[in-house]
Amino acid sequence: MGAGLLGATAASAQSANGITVRGNQRVDAETIRSYFTGRGPLTQAVVDEGIRGLYASGLFSDVRVTRAGGGIVVNVSENQVINRVAFEGNSKVKDTVLTSEVQSKARGPFNPAVVQADAQRITEIYRRSGRYQVTVEPKTISQPNGRVDLVFEINEGDKTKIQAIEFEGNEAYSDGTLRDQMSTTESNWLSWIKTSDVYDPDRVNADLEQLRKYYLNHGYADFRVVSATADLNRETNAFTLKIVVDEGQQYRFGPVDVESHVAEVDAATLKSRIQSSTGSVYSAKDVDKSVENMSLELASRGYAFAQVRPRGDRDINNRTISITYVVEEGARVYVERINVRGNTRTRDYVVRREFDIGEGDAYNQIFIDRAERRIKALGFFKNVRITTEPGSAPDRVIVNVDVEDQPTGEFSVAGGYSSQDGIIGEIALGERNFLGRGQYARIAAQFGQNTSGFDFSFTEPYFLGYRVSAGVDAYVKRRDDTDYSSYKVDTYGGGLRFGFPITDEFTVGTRYQLYQQDLKIPGRYRDIFDKNGAVNRDRASAAIFEAEGKTLTSLAGLSLIYNTLDNPVNPTQGIYAELKGDVAGLGGDAKYVRGTFDGRYYHPLFVDDVVGILRLQGGHVKAFGGQDLRVLDHFPGGPDLVRGFEPQGFGPRDLGTANPLVGSPNDDPLGGTTYFGASAEAQFPIFGLPREVGLKGAVFADAGTVFGYDGIKSISGVPNGAGGGGGTSTVFVNAKDSKKIRSSVGASILWNSPLGPIRFDFAKVLSKEKYDETQVFRFSGGTRF
Repeated sequence: MGAGLLGATAASAQSANGITVRGNQRVDAETIRSYFTGRGPLTQAVVDEGIRGLYASGLFSDVRVTRAGGGIVVNVSENQVINRVAFEGNSKVKDTVLTSEVQSKARGPFNPAVVQADAQRITEIYRRSGRYQVTVEPKTISQPNGRVDLVFEINEGDKTKIQAIEFEGNEAYSDGTLRDQMSTTESNWLSWIKTSDVYDPDRVNADLEQLRKYYLNHGYADFRVVSATADLNRETNAFTLKIVVDEGQQYRFGPVDVESHVAEVDAATLKSRIQSSTGSVYSAKDVDKSVENMSLELASRGYAFAQVRPRGDRDINNRTISITYVVEEGARVYVERINVRGNTRTRDYVVRREFDIGEGDAYNQIFIDRAERRIKALGFFKNVRITTEPGSAPDRVIVNVDVEDQPTGEFSVAGGYSSQDGIIGEIALGERNFLGRGQYARIAAQFGQNTSGFDFSFTEPYFLGYRVSAGVDAYVKRRDDTDYSSYKVDTYGGGLRFGFPITDEFTVGTRYQLYQQDLKIPGRYRDIFDKNGAVNRDRASAAIFEAEGKTLTSLAGLSLIYNTLDNPVNPTQGIYAELKGDVAGLGGDAKYVRGTFDGRYYHPLFVDDVVGILRLQGGHVKAFGGQDLRVLDHFPGGPDLVRGFEPQGFGPRDLGTANPLVGSPNDDPLGGTTYFGASAEAQFPIFGLPREVGLKGAVFADAGTVFGYDGIKSISGVPNGAGGGGGTSTVFVNAKDSKKIRSSVGASILWNSPLGPIRFDFAKVLSKEKYDETQVFRFSGGTRF
């Protein structure tokens, strides 16, 4: 650099006034001198520091310092100035993305080292998107006045995909099961619509963590990933991802106990909060949940600084892990402030209300972790990150919540076909974070061959600032059931609902509905000529004549919901059970009490890829106030209870004898007051198809019954038909009512397609009454496009 030309003594004697600057064209000489002045005598160290500073500025390609008489001469060669930065050949990554990533900027200095670093950064961006064959070559185009155009010529190449994900060392779970836990997928014929089959090291590392959690939650406490390698085949331009695991052995819970080191806390009272039980398969998730439950219990009792720490004792010979939950006094640290940052649309309070602690409360990491899970579960943000920093005092901590808003509006156009409703369609507009307040609003219109309608719903998840959801609904529905009975129904109404979460699994719901139903009989008579030319007239059931017209129903209800499903969309394990009770008669025309139950249990069978489902259903309705139940208030028997039957295909039915004046009944279904049923189903992947297709198979067995017609027995004033003299007659209901169990077996194809869930059921009825209506094939579902 030329600094060595100065002797130590000569350098010490130099003064700032003796600095001569040469070679500068754009940079002012005083700016260059400033790197050497203000530091005392120009010693060798000061000169060296000044030279380093000039290079670090990025303005100069060369700096030399020489001795000239009583002063020093600083010779500089200025870097060229970048006139503009351009990208050529990029179609997969936009210019705006690349511009934000590179350090070289227009009107900034041209620095070859920085340019090469930019080229490497661009290469890395493409590799993150799976393009390992990308090449980036920076070029310059000279312009007047020492300026250059910087152009990055990019050859994007083809995607470098993952042709196979292989596992070694796994015995408890199949390769397919482990692949299902990963977001990284293999390349297949669906690759043109997905990006998860490209190699991304960060995504693979996240997948490895998911595998670890999966094994820990299924008892494999010693599980570890031995290695994960990605081998690139240059000929096929594809990776083979090979993951070697050591599963270890599966453990079960040994004795589980609570040990308290806080004098006022009775350990025995906390045992009810333990999620796990002795003998069950060990699960890290159950341990974490138990710690959370006990921490919440301690906080509610006023022990704000008490902490729960799980201590495991592993018995390798018996393959058990005994857990002792140790309660001890934690450090007395308080939350000084909670900062919400990065939210451009969502209001601060929408984030803050997910915390069980506030500013000034005792700090508890369990509550912080719980709040982070809740905020992520809202679905309002792309990223959620909670960190802490020291506060203004040693016992104070500041909690920072960094979020990034994402779009939450929903517009959908749905269409499809079902064997019950025919061709159906829907247009819907929804917003999950209405006005940034965390509220949900949706408006939709349905149309189809046999059904049409309109509905609006609005939900406030924190009513009056409490963790209570409140909602309002309004709807108009028109159904044409003449394919299965003699009537159509128009329904107009609305309702209010409230949800009270007692725990994460248990919720209590209340509701009130007020709606009007208008039953119409479009084809009251149908002429049928016998072989002698005489006319018979089919007619609707007397029970349907009695329900004809408008009826107002005022109904209040209560629901108890228990939900431990591992996935609300595609569950593989857990329980969902709902017990509902309704009372109609708070005004209006209908008066009845109704109770229903619907419970589902999901559990893996044999191998983890096969999921068993057991479903139990039941219900009973009873009129009061001296009224009879209308047809519409009875329970219908159909494929929702036992597959293989038409809608309203079994249960009580009017098979009364013909009245020569008003005709023969249409064998209309009447419904029953009581129903119960059970279903067993096994769902499994279809061999050879990638999981991204969303196709699964299922086999099932159903059994159930509907019985107990409790409507009118006769009706007077039914108009006579032709030849009846224009008078009226009394028509009787001859309800065929049987408690016989209907049953069926069958197979299904389930398609969780990108366009929506669709199901095809093929059923064979094993037992029925002779008047029941069966249906071998049922197709249901809608699509989104």
